Amino acid sequence: MDGFWEITLVETAARYSVVILCLIVFMAVFEIVTSYNNWKEIKRGNLAVAMATGGKIFGIANIFRFSIEHNDSLLQTMGWGIFGFVLLLSGYFIYEFLTPSFRIDEEIEADNRAVGFISLVISVGLSYVIGANII
Repeated sequence: MDGFWEITLVETAARYSVVILCLIVFMAVFEIVTSYNNWKEIKRGNLAVAMATGGKIFGIANIFRFSIEHNDSLLQTMGWGIFGFVLLLSGYFIYEFLTPSFRIDEEIEADNRAVGFISLVISVGLSYVIGANII
């Protein structure tokens, strides 16, 4: 059975499946912590929500890219990906804390594209910082 997992196609499919499952779970967590419904707002054409959500998706995927690149086992890849997501999520709360003059969620829900864009850039930027530290 060990030889089965050494097949590159099987390993790629396994990592892909884990990342997709984690992405779904992590986006559900983001859905819970935001005051708006991501997919309903995107369907309505809210570009600020689309940018913020796209940044989160890219950020999560980028963290897993680093995790896959630096870890041989699927379990290690998943562990570092989960840890990276927790850091990304904490970055979201820090962003909210550092802007006391307005509420990030309210501005994004109101389609404030400047706030949505900054959200996207923060998620992407943090994912590179987090990923660079994954071993």
